[in-house]
Parts: sequence; C-alpha cells; structure tokens
Amino acid sequence: MKIQQNAKLSIAPMMDWTDRHCRYFHRQMSAHALLYTEMVTAPAVIHGDRDRLLGFDPAEHPVALQLGGSDPAELAQAVRIAADYGYDEINLNVGCPSDRVQSGCFGAVLMERPKLVAECVAAMIAASPVEVTVKCRIGVDDQQPEAVLPAFLETVAQAGVTRFTIHARKAWLKGLSPKENRDIPPLDYGLVHAMKRDFAHLHLSINGGITSLAEAQTHLDAGMDGVMIGRAAYQTPAAVLLAADHVIFGAARAPHTAHEIVMRMLPYIADHLAGGGRLHQVTRHMLGLFAGQPGARGWRRYLSEQAHRDGADTQTVMRALDAMRMSAA
Repeated sequence: MKIQQNAKLSIAPMMDWTDRHCRYFHRQMSAHALLYTEMVTAPAVIHGDRDRLLGFDPAEHPVALQLGGSDPAELAQAVRIAADYGYDEINLNVGCPSDRVQSGCFGAVLMERPKLVAECVAAMIAASPVEVTVKCRIGVDDQQPEAVLPAFLETVAQAGVTRFTIHARKAWLKGLSPKENRDIPPLDYGLVHAMKRDFAHLHLSINGGITSLAEAQTHLDAGMDGVMIGRAAYQTPAAVLLAADHVIFGAARAPHTAHEIVMRMLPYIADHLAGGGRLHQVTRHMLGLFAGQPGARGWRRYLSEQAHRDGADTQTVMRALDAMRMSAA
C-alpha cells in the first residue's frame, strides 16, 4: 500500500505520548494507519542520542518522523541522518504552539513565515529519499485564515510539498497555553474542505477534534484525502483503531479484540524488559485499551499502581486482566 493511501487515516504526532512503545501498540490494532513520531528537533537529531531519538521497531511501518526546526541547513542534515533509519516519510512541524517551540522559531509561529518554510522544505526534499510533508494550522493569532492558509499552501507547495495535514484551528501564541490551544480556538472544518476544493492537486488531511471512525469517514466522504486523529486514538485506542482497517481501508478480516491485543503485546513487553526497560514505559500507553468496557477501571487502576514497581513484568499485565474481570463482576 502506498503511503498516500495509508494517510487516509493517521495518528497525530503527540509530544510525550507517541513514542516507539505507543506506536508498536497502535500497530497491533491497525496494519494500515500511518503512525507519526513525537516531534524531534533538528538540533537534537544532529547533536543528541540518535538511536534513542530515531530508533523504532520495523513492525511500526508505515511510520513518519516529525521534525521541528527553522534552519534549512540543520533540517537537511537531520533528514540525511534520519535516512539511515528507514522512515517512510519526513514531516515538518508548522503547527505546535508550545512556548519552547516559539522561542526556537519553529512550530506554529512559522505560519507567519511561509517563505522560510518553503526554504526549509526545499532543503529537506533535496536531502530526503522519502516524501517530505508539512503539518500546519489554519493560522496564528490575528491572522485571517481564509487569506493566510491558501497563500501558505501555495508558497510551500511551490517548493515541492504535495501532502499537508491541516489542524483546523488557529494557534494563539499569545494568551493561550499549548493545552488550551488544543481546545479553545474554534474548529473551521469548512475552510479546510475549501482548501481541498481549491487545491485539488494536493493531498490534504484534516486534523482537530475528530474522535471516531464515523467522523473520519464523514470527512473522507466529503472529499478530504485523509484524516488525522490525535487524543482519541490515544485515550480510546480500541474504539478508534481496532476497526480502522475494515472501516477506512476496506480490509476484509475481522478486527482483533482488545484482549487479543494484550496477548500480542506480551512478547514485545518481555523483550523490552529483557533489554533493561521498565513495564510502565509500555503499559502507560495501554491504560485506555478497555475504555468503555466493563471492568476498564480495574484494568487501569491495577496497571497504574503496579506497573512502575520493581519486578513488574508480563505477569503484572495478566493480573491486570484478572483485576478487570473482578471489577466487571
């Protein structure tokens, strides 16, 4: 399956959430959805622990690396380094509203500098063996999105980008926290759909406030090329991902159950522990697996209390299933 097809449904890059363990867990539920790393800054890639920042399990494919930065030369160098790791896509973050991102002049603040973004992606494309894409907002602060967004898309597309993911909210860099920026600015799905009509040659995905496969399918039916889901995929992963291959990608096979996903994770957990890892590093991403099901609270509570303890192992996970059954009784 070509990555453009995988992008019909993607899981958003989320700081401190979508690490390699999270992505492996999500991949057990969907073979086709496109997964993204947390944002990694170009300087971190160049100067930091590359295996820790860029390493991933081959089972995670298709997986995209999201980079943050605003220096074309640095971004190109980071792309060349990442090429050895075999990512399926490189994405430039032009949407994150956090303070540390603003101070580094990257993320959503770059919506104000489309020509710089064009220079960055041109350098990245020249260095990359795989497609370079952009994730952006509809605008920032007092910008008028209906004027800013099409100009941004046109400028960056001229540099060679053909695939964008658009978070259908403004980012308010002055006055709202990163958390507030995920909820308070109103969604403007209509504008994003209008961009697809106006830029039919571009592959456009829509992001922001989408919580279910039914909502995702509505956007696809309305003409969007792809849908990106964030917090809902993390907080209620089974509800979003277990049926994704069938509903979004047309796969014939019956979806796995949440219980089967736990069983599929056990060998991975055992390998992680054998390598010196801790159980909670994996299971913290699994707390919402049974959300909405009887006994979910027992599962979540047991793992939350026990997974960080010395000696916690795969049997701890099995006991969490027992706690769930008891809680449901």
